[in-house]
Amino acid sequence: MPETRENTPVVIVGAGVAGLTLGNILLRNGVGCVVLEKRSRAYVDQRQRAGVIDSFGIGIIRERGLGKVLEGDPVPQDGAGFFIDGQEMPMDIEHGEDGEDGGIFIPQHVLVRNLTDTFLTQGGDLRYEARDVALEDVDGEQPTVRYQSTDGTTHVIDCDYIAGADGFHGVSRSSIPADVLTEYSYEYGYSWLTVWAAVATDPAGMAIHERGLGGMIPRGPDATRIYLQCPVDDTTEQWPDERIWSELEARFGTPVASGEILSKQVIPLRSVVFDPMSYGKLFLLGDAAHIVPPMSAKGIHLALHDTDVFARAVLAHIQKGDASLLKSYSSDCLGHIWNYQAFAAWITDLMHNAGDTSYEGEFRKQVARAEMTRMFASPTANKLFGELTAGTN
Repeated sequence: MPETRENTPVVIVGAGVAGLTLGNILLRNGVGCVVLEKRSRAYVDQRQRAGVIDSFGIGIIRERGLGKVLEGDPVPQDGAGFFIDGQEMPMDIEHGEDGEDGGIFIPQHVLVRNLTDTFLTQGGDLRYEARDVALEDVDGEQPTVRYQSTDGTTHVIDCDYIAGADGFHGVSRSSIPADVLTEYSYEYGYSWLTVWAAVATDPAGMAIHERGLGGMIPRGPDATRIYLQCPVDDTTEQWPDERIWSELEARFGTPVASGEILSKQVIPLRSVVFDPMSYGKLFLLGDAAHIVPPMSAKGIHLALHDTDVFARAVLAHIQKGDASLLKSYSSDCLGHIWNYQAFAAWITDLMHNAGDTSYEGEFRKQVARAEMTRMFASPTANKLFGELTAGTN
């Protein structure tokens, strides 16, 4: 088999939000990089995932001169409310001190597509369908990334740093010796049935009900992401389309707009953090290092925070010869991550315990509802919730 060899300052594994944001930041600052993605562009451009960007994330993207990637009919997240036992609750949540951005939704495939176009327009090197990616000598002076292209050629890239942004099941984290990593994980004991539907969102919000949590979140003018709490061992076969619509009506306590269901998946809710987030010249970003339950809507927030911290560290080393931020990368990220894991665990337990008593019982239900009352009634509690929702805490 033919083999090529080359070098670049940074190899980025994964062409998702974290990887492409990093690639764009590096190019804008004159630092070369190669982005490797195992999937085809057609697949990545259409990959449907959640995509709430809070005030913090918006700030990072705009600060880095990438504000145009937020274009594409984003859906403001301020209109969704709470329904408790079928009653719609007034919701007035502040969004950080500036009060400007409460967060927007932009379909993640649209955001990724915009980041991709911007990266390629700058002359970025993005290689799709990179097969059998292997990271070598990551703890040495000269790490190497090896992969095969579709024509069978083996490519070897020598680099100074590797950014592992290839998700929870990617090759990056598995390249770190198991005895180096500590995994912290928590299983919530229930799942979400997540549904992608071609229908306008009506009503919009989250429903707390004794049958379990329900959610209808706008994902575009004629697209809705639906969430239904279910037992952890449920399967999609147990949820035919008719049951989904009837269960939503029961949990919201009002008729809901129905339409074509495009996909459905059962996802167990869990939180995971890996420590440390770096090993030698390999640095983990986003889901490669941590995941949060979708109730918190902080996946993109944490990915962008990691990206920003790592970008600052790399640029400080390359431009100023200062390696201190690279050395503190993991600890700098983990303090922030644990703050938002705490928020994710709190809001997830709160929203589920306030309705369904089959997991934690009636006492926890009443405690959760008291907490929700305080969240709306107390300016202090409301301010803290607003900061965490906006990602500015």
